Amino acid sequence: MNKYTTIFFSSLFFLLGVILGLTGRDGAWRNTAEAELMNANAVEQMYRQLATPSTFSEGGNQLSRISALTTPSVVHIQSESEGASGGLVEETGSGVIMSSPQAKTPFVVTNRHVVAGAETYDIRIQLSDGRTINPYEVRADDKSDVAILLIDEPNVQPARWGDSDTVQIGHMVLAQGSPFGLSQSVTFGIISAKGRRSLRLGESSDVINQDFLQTDAAINPGNSGGPLIDLSGRIIGINTAIASNSGGNEGIGFSIPSNLVRYVTEQLVVNGTVKRAYLGVKLDPDFDDESARKLGLDRVRGARVVDVYKDTPASRSGLMIDDVILYFGGVEVLDENHLINLVSLTSVNTSVKTIVLRNGKRQTLPVVLGDRSVLDQRAETPKANEWRGR
Repeated sequence: MNKYTTIFFSSLFFLLGVILGLTGRDGAWRNTAEAELMNANAVEQMYRQLATPSTFSEGGNQLSRISALTTPSVVHIQSESEGASGGLVEETGSGVIMSSPQAKTPFVVTNRHVVAGAETYDIRIQLSDGRTINPYEVRADDKSDVAILLIDEPNVQPARWGDSDTVQIGHMVLAQGSPFGLSQSVTFGIISAKGRRSLRLGESSDVINQDFLQTDAAINPGNSGGPLIDLSGRIIGINTAIASNSGGNEGIGFSIPSNLVRYVTEQLVVNGTVKRAYLGVKLDPDFDDESARKLGLDRVRGARVVDVYKDTPASRSGLMIDDVILYFGGVEVLDENHLINLVSLTSVNTSVKTIVLRNGKRQTLPVVLGDRSVLDQRAETPKANEWRGR
């Protein structure tokens, strides 16, 4: 093969290589384009599926409908009062407009600590439509941290109460209010726990009616007094406090159950104050497994009596030291604070069937509850830090 023949075949093979290379590159480009086209079709299909009503989208629509229904009832509250040292104390919170057959006008339910010490003219209520009004009267209950602000304003929309006793752990809820002053904010979460008691709320230990709902719906400063709402759009709690190391939301918030709030507000509407019953016993705050076994129980349950005060419903009914109160009015007593709550929210002069464990045996005692306000006037009333039963 001469050199010209070699050059010819070399050139031919080079040209064929170039052609084959270009053909292969074109095929690879087409494969890439087809892959991109397939992805685009899949994305478009996904968008079409999401646009079709589904469980998830309908759930979002339900939350939107709830918010639209309850937002006109939720208010932003600002109050000013004189502090202990003489300075001005400003408080920001939330509230919800409610009504009652016993009340002549609607009223705003909120936390007492939001308006504590403030005169009516120093309490500003901002409605959802931008109107700012003042209440004409404030009625508050320090033992539950609940207050009502009586208003006389046309064209307001009261919310509706729900039944907090039917709320279960895991139920989804909305929290509304004005966190950090951002009015008409809505957050979403679940009921994390029920029956949270023995909480220390701020610097005050006055709150004895503790039976909180715990939620992970974001609650921040400014949410106090705002409503916790179920998926039927009804109020099942009033947001009150958070457990936080930073001062902001960390997923643990507490709400007063609606049934407790409703009881208190009805009392405030009718009487101006809350009449509470009492037993007249001192309960064991350190009731433990060892003490329970000595008294014939398999575990800690109920509330152990460590003292019975003379001339009280407890002494008249025959309650004795070391009795363990297991049931009160048909409700199983979980601990001392649960009993305190049950007693104080029972009507005065009511006869309540009480089951106790005495010397290893159950006994039933009818107890006619007394009026705590009468007890408070007695000189021999135990001091607050000694009084663990009502």
